[in-house]
Amino acid sequence: MTDLDELSLDQTAAGIHNRLFFRVFQIGNTLERQATKELGITSVQWSVLGALSPAKLRSGMPMSDLAEYLGVSRQNLDGVLKRLERDDHVQRISSPLDRRARLVILTPLGRRFWDALQPRIYEFYRQALVDFMFDDKVAFVHYLNRLNEGMKRISLGDESAESLGRVDAQA
Repeated sequence: MTDLDELSLDQTAAGIHNRLFFRVFQIGNTLERQATKELGITSVQWSVLGALSPAKLRSGMPMSDLAEYLGVSRQNLDGVLKRLERDDHVQRISSPLDRRARLVILTPLGRRFWDALQPRIYEFYRQALVDFMFDDKVAFVHYLNRLNEGMKRISLGDESAESLGRVDAQA
């Protein structure tokens, strides 16, 4: 293989990588827009309500665990929880085991709201995935899981985009 062939392969790989990550970005934005339009809640609110809905979590979930489970920062989660608290869908309470720790629970109104959303959520899923066969869905979940795990292993070193920007500004 010549240097030119290797360069062409690198450019092809970079192009498909860029397209793949841009499509993930677009899908996230489309999900956010459609969830808000069709369900009246953001995708993050939807995720919080769903995460807290299992019966085993009726006594709550530590805020740090919820942030980790959803893959969001505690600061971003705090803003979402404030909106959900305003609507009386969730409540933050002190943990009975450690008063310093905060648990997030679904309120009775939040549970009724979540239960009432279920038919609309399943129709949302059905319409979004209408062109997928069962095996396509299973494979898609598998590949998304692999991508998520790969992203968790990323380590680009100590240079942040902010520090790179300062270097460029100084040049």
